[in-house]
Amino acid sequence: MAKVRIYTKVGCPHCAAAKDDLKRRGVAYEEIDVHTVPGAAEEALKLANGRKIVPIIVEHGKVTLGFEGGS
Repeated sequence: MAKVRIYTKVGCPHCAAAKDDLKRRGVAYEEIDVHTVPGAAEEALKLANGRKIVPIIVEHGKVTLGFEGGS
């Protein structure tokens, strides 16, 4: 199974909720902090079509911007 990538930043409550949701569902993920990982901010901007938004979740080739809560 492919690992999920999640682009985050420190202090983002939506990022924390998204990570909690992934953990709850037992989904392995790679967290990429857009402020500390070299090149991550530029990659995140490309994924979000220039929008400054986190979290960005990349799962099975699908890009999801933001997080509004799990089920």
